[in-house]
Amino acid sequence: MSLLVLVVDDEPDVEPLFRQQFRKELRSERFVMTFAGSAIEALREIEMAGGASLILILSDINMPGMSGLELLPRAKALRPDVPIIMITAYGDAETRRKALESGAEGLFTKPIDFDLLRSEIELRIGRAA
Repeated sequence: MSLLVLVVDDEPDVEPLFRQQFRKELRSERFVMTFAGSAIEALREIEMAGGASLILILSDINMPGMSGLELLPRAKALRPDVPIIMITAYGDAETRRKALESGAEGLFTKPIDFDLLRSEIELRIGRAA
């Protein structure tokens, strides 16, 4: 079974950045990354993921249309078993509070600490095994 990490961000440079950072893990098929450019696209990806292979959702907060904070409860309703970590350029206390109160498991600020993110993904892989 392939383990899936969904990354939601409207910035076009996010996908190549994540693929570069996790190239070793992706090549060895430790997990798969899927990318959604909007919250609506992310909801479709979550619905299509179906079973337990979806292990983590990473979502930007500031996106046009539906924000990451608006996506959060809808994603949790579809997949309450999948942890969601929010990503923001503005890591202020109010944003953190809103994200955690809405069900996020954590909040990363940009630029992303990829070592910390790698540890989070490894934790999810361990739980899925």
